[in-house]
Amino acid sequence: MKIYPRHNSAGMALIVVMIAIAVFSALAAALAFSMKVETKLARNAEDEQQLLWLGRSGVEYARWILSQQASIVGEPYDSLNQIWAGGPGGPGETNSVLAGISMDNYPVGDGTVSLKIIDLERFANINTANTAELQQALTVMGVDADDISVVSDSIQDWRSPAAPPRVAGAESDYYQSLTPPYNAKNAPIDDLSELLLVKGVTPEIYWGGSSSNSPATQQPQKPKLGFGTTPDQMPDYPFGLKDVFTPISTGRVNLNTADTNVLQLIPGVDATIAANIVQLRAGPDGVDGTDDDTPFRSAAGALQAAGLNSASAAQAGNLVTTRSSTFQVNITAQIGDAKREFTAILYRNTGTDIQVVGFYWK
Repeated sequence: MKIYPRHNSAGMALIVVMIAIAVFSALAAALAFSMKVETKLARNAEDEQQLLWLGRSGVEYARWILSQQASIVGEPYDSLNQIWAGGPGGPGETNSVLAGISMDNYPVGDGTVSLKIIDLERFANINTANTAELQQALTVMGVDADDISVVSDSIQDWRSPAAPPRVAGAESDYYQSLTPPYNAKNAPIDDLSELLLVKGVTPEIYWGGSSSNSPATQQPQKPKLGFGTTPDQMPDYPFGLKDVFTPISTGRVNLNTADTNVLQLIPGVDATIAANIVQLRAGPDGVDGTDDDTPFRSAAGALQAAGLNSASAAQAGNLVTTRSSTFQVNITAQIGDAKREFTAILYRNTGTDIQVVGFYWK
């Protein structure tokens, strides 16, 4: 008698059902994940748009602050003790609409904006600096004499129309020999970091040897032995070109906001006179940006009070000021955990006429 095997159809059906459930579960999970991602992307896109408008609101807030400060009677100057600069406010500001305002986490709609305003007249202008100013900056930094002419001439060649290079400078034929090759700009500098492309400008000269941003600090430095450096010694500059120059400003230096390094770029101003300027404007406590500051109202008077003779003060008169016109505004916009950094450049034509020259973000 033949015996035929019995097929377990019920078991097969159960397996098929389980496979189907697993497949549908995977599809459902994938759909749920996709929906979650789409929702998050949509929320991020909405946050980005709101953050952008928050950033623009921060620009308008900065414009309002600067216009109000410029209209205060009795303060015909810009200084570090004023509210726009993060100070406590001058005598006139304490009785103005600026009294008590905050530039940190200022509420706007569903978010907040924080501002940091820096006047660019506290720096020298890299596009208008002449040979004497460039070489003075490098000398104060402590750059080796052999490198000063190279850097100075090369910066001037880089920013000026194409022409035969200066004695120690460079034009496109030099830069084309590098790897990778590139051309000299032969136009005004837009971003100060362009200097890193210029012949002779090392990261240490640009950033400053003691700067945490400098590649020079990523390896052990040997101690500096007097002036200059030995062949195996890494330069250690107290500051860099980025600390004393800006590509955007009126070209005049504000005696109320510039530091001693920038002040020494003014013809006739040495380290002693620069220190006197800072001491006079800082008031009795010797600290900038405090209640007892005594800002200068007259640039020529400030130079003479600091020890510069009248002839030299008159000669330097067109290079200095006590009123800034160009400002960089760093804006932090935040909605919940979403945050975005923006930068604006403002130019003040008159007290209340403040134009937006640039607005960008990374």
